[in-house]
Amino acid sequence: MAKPKKKISYISVPSHIITSLSTSSLHSLLDSPKKATSPTYPLSSFFLPGSCTFRGRAAARIILLFLLFLIWMLALLSRRDTHPCSSVLLEPIPVGRNASWAGEFWEQPDGMGYRPCLAFGGEYRKASPAILRDRRKYLQVVVSGGMNQQRNQIVDAVVIARILGASLVVPILQVNVIWGDESEFSDIFDLDHFKKVLADDVHVVSSLPSTHITTRPVVERRTPLHVSPEWIRSRYLKRLEREGVLLLRGLDSRLSKDLPPDLQKLRCKVAFHALKFAQPLLELGTEIADRMHAEGPYLALHLRMEKDVWVRTGCLPGLSREFDEMVRDERKHRPELLTGRSNMSYHERKLAGLCPLNAVEVTRLLKALGATKSTRIYWAGGQPLGGKQALQPLMEEFSYFYNKEDIALPGELEPYAGRASFMAAIDHIVSERSNVFMPSHGGNMGHAIQGQRAYAGHKKHITPNKRQMLRYFIDSSIPEPEFNRIIKELHQYSLGQPELRTSKAGRDVTKYPVPECMCN
Repeated sequence: MAKPKKKISYISVPSHIITSLSTSSLHSLLDSPKKATSPTYPLSSFFLPGSCTFRGRAAARIILLFLLFLIWMLALLSRRDTHPCSSVLLEPIPVGRNASWAGEFWEQPDGMGYRPCLAFGGEYRKASPAILRDRRKYLQVVVSGGMNQQRNQIVDAVVIARILGASLVVPILQVNVIWGDESEFSDIFDLDHFKKVLADDVHVVSSLPSTHITTRPVVERRTPLHVSPEWIRSRYLKRLEREGVLLLRGLDSRLSKDLPPDLQKLRCKVAFHALKFAQPLLELGTEIADRMHAEGPYLALHLRMEKDVWVRTGCLPGLSREFDEMVRDERKHRPELLTGRSNMSYHERKLAGLCPLNAVEVTRLLKALGATKSTRIYWAGGQPLGGKQALQPLMEEFSYFYNKEDIALPGELEPYAGRASFMAAIDHIVSERSNVFMPSHGGNMGHAIQGQRAYAGHKKHITPNKRQMLRYFIDSSIPEPEFNRIIKELHQYSLGQPELRTSKAGRDVTKYPVPECMCN
C-alpha cells in the first residue's frame, strides 16, 4: 500500500477582506514593515510611570500581539522560496470552483521537503568576475530539432560557454527540416530575462561585436557524444583564444550528463529559471491552462502518435493494415530516420517498452490508475497518424477530452499557424501547469516536464512502466479488478516521487534535479 500523503493546511481569509486591501497597502506590509504609521500617542507613553491605565495596558497588549503576528507572517513568507533567482512558482496547484478531489488519481506525491537549492561554490563565484569581463572569446551555437530538443541544446551551450570562459552569442535556431519552422530565439523565449538571470554566470550578447564580425570562426560539426569539460577545454580553448570565435553545431547530447556540481547547478538555472517563454506565448498558454482549471483538476496527456514517431521508433500504430504499411514504406525509403535498434522486430520492441502507447493502451492504463469518465484531459502533441480514428478509444471513454484547438477562442491560435515551435511551447505551458501529467512515450518534452514538475515541488507525473505492464495488456484472461490491481502496483513508485539522480548515472539533471539542484 502507498504511504498516506501529507496534507497541507491553509488559512482561509474572506474575499471581502482581501479585496479591501489595496496593492500599495500590501506592499507596505511586506516590503517595509518598519515604516508602519505611528499611533496617535507615542508607544512609549503607555509604559511611562503613572500612565499604565487600563486603556494603556490594553492598547500595549494589542500592539504587542499585532507585532508578533506580523513577525510570524513575514517569517512564513520568507520561507516560501529562499532561492535568490527563483522564477518557478512553488505554490499549490489551482483547483476550479466545482472541482472534486475525490479519488487517489488526483493525490500528489510526497515531495519529502525537497526545495530548489542552487548555492554555487566558492571557486565558481570567485572565477565569475574574470569570466564576465573577458571580451576576447565568443561562442556561437546553432541548435536543431524541435522546440524541446532546442531547449536542451541551449542549456548545454550556456554550460560550454562557462567552461571556456567565453561570451555566448544568442543561439541560432536552425530551420526545422520536418516542420519548416523559422522561429528565432526571441520569438520563443524572453531574451531580456535570459540575459538577466545569467548575468552572474555567463556574458550573453545578441550578436558578435564589431571587433569580431570579420573573424573567421573555428567551426566544429562533429563533437563526440558525452564529452567532459576537460575534453572541451583541451579541444577548443587554445584555438578559441587565437581566433576569438567558436561555432558549434549539433550539440544534442554532446556534453556529458555527469558534470561537477556547480556546472550541474548551472544547467538547472538555465532550464528552470533563464529559459522563460516569451510573454505572448506565456500569456496564451496560461490562459488555456486557466480555462482547463476553471471546472476542476485536469490531466495533461502528451501523445506521441505522429507518423514520424512511428517511423523513427521502428514501431507500428496498429490502427489498420493500411497505416502499418504506410509506416513500413516510409521506413524502407528513408532508413536514416530509424533511431531504434534495427536488429529488433516490432514485437520485440513493443515488449521491451520501446514503442509509444496507442490510444487503447493509454485508455486502459488511465482507467486502471483511477481515472474516471469525468476526468478532464488536455492532450498535447501533433496530430496523430490516422487523425480522430487514432484517438477514438480515448474520446469514447473520456467525455472531457480537449486539445489547444478545442480550448482556444476563435482566432487565438491564428498568429501561430504553421509554427510548430509556438504550438509546442503552448502545449509545454499547459502540461507543466496541469494537476497530473503523463506522456505516452519518452522524449524531450516528457523529460523536460518531468524535471520542471520535480523542481516545482514534485507535482504528480505518471511514467508508464511499459516494459513490465504490456504483457498483462495482451493477456485477456485477467479479470479487470485483478488487472487494475497489478497496474497500480507496477506504478506505485512511478508517480513523480523524488528520485535521486545519483542512482541514475548518465541521466540529465534537468530531468532528475535531486540532489544536485534540490535539497530538503
